[in-house]
Amino acid sequence: MKAVVITTAGGPEVLQLQQVNDPEIKDDEILIKVEATALNRADTFQRNGSYPPPKGASPYLGLECSGTIQAVGKDVSRWKVGDQVCALLNGGGYAEKVAVHGGHVLPIPPGVSLKDAAGLPEVACTVWSTVFMMSRLSAGETFLVHGGSSGIGTFAIQIVKNKGATVLVTAGSEEKLAFCKKLGADVCINYKREDFVARAKEETGGKGVDVILDCIGASYLQRNLDSLNFDGRLFIIGFQGGAVTEIKLNTLLPKRLTVQGAALRPRSTENKAMVVSEVEKNVWPAVAAGKVKPIIYKSFPLSEAGEAHRLMESSEHIGKILLVP
Repeated sequence: MKAVVITTAGGPEVLQLQQVNDPEIKDDEILIKVEATALNRADTFQRNGSYPPPKGASPYLGLECSGTIQAVGKDVSRWKVGDQVCALLNGGGYAEKVAVHGGHVLPIPPGVSLKDAAGLPEVACTVWSTVFMMSRLSAGETFLVHGGSSGIGTFAIQIVKNKGATVLVTAGSEEKLAFCKKLGADVCINYKREDFVARAKEETGGKGVDVILDCIGASYLQRNLDSLNFDGRLFIIGFQGGAVTEIKLNTLLPKRLTVQGAALRPRSTENKAMVVSEVEKNVWPAVAAGKVKPIIYKSFPLSEAGEAHRLMESSEHIGKILLVP
C-alpha cells in the first residue's frame, strides 16, 4: 500500500508518499480500506519529532479515518467485511489501509458521507470525554472554548448547544467568529482585540463560566482560572501557548476550581473503547438528527500531505482538513 512517511523530523516538506507493507491485523482488530483521514494538530508535532507515537502504534501519521472494512480478526463480532465505518486510531491513517481495534470503530451516522465522517472520531471523542464525561457540563451552564473555529471548536459549539448549555468562543478573525456564530455560539470574542476574561465575566453577570476547554496551555492558564465561576472546571488539551507557567494558587481555593488535562492517544485500549461507546450512545443520535455536523474546510490527496500540514500550521482553516488516498 501507499502511506505518507516522515522521512526525517522537520517541516511539512519531510512528508513523502511511499510504498510500504500492508498492516497486519491482530485477532481483536479490523483492517480498513481508507476513504479519508483527517489532520490533527498532534500530527504536526509528531512530524517535527516532539510527539512520538506510543509503543506498538503505527509509525505513520493519522489519528482518525473513515472507510470500508476489508478484513476482520477472529475475536471481533460486531463488524463484518464491507461495513462502512469511521475509527479512532493510534496512528496509521495517512495510508491506503489501516488496522484498528474493533472497539475503536463507529458506524457512519445517517446523513454523513463516508468521506466527511473521517472528521468526526477524534473531535467527538475528545469533546465528549473532556467536556461531558470528566468536566460534567450540564444544561443551563456556560462553556468557553478557545479556538472556536478549529475542528475541536466547531464540534464543541454544536454538541454543547445541543445539550442545552451557553457557548462562548474565542477566535482570531471576524470571519472565524461569524462562522462560530452561525454554528450556534452565543458569545464570540476576538482574542486579538478583546480581553476574554472581561467578556466572560460581563456575559455571565460577573460570575464567570462553568467549564473551559483550552488548547493554548501556559499563556492562558491564569486568565482561564480568572474566567471561571465558583466550582468551575478548566480542561487543558493542548499547549499551543507553552507548557510551563506560574499561577496564583489563591485563585483556586476560594472558587473551588478544578484543573484537568488529558490526551486521547496515550489512553489504554479499554479506556478508548469506553469513550467510543459513550460517543456512539450520546453524540451519534445528534449527528444522525442533523444537529451536529462535521465541518470540513478542504480535502487534499494523500500525496499533498505537506501542503495540508502547511494549511493547518497557518491556522487559516475553519473546521477539519482531510486527506484522501
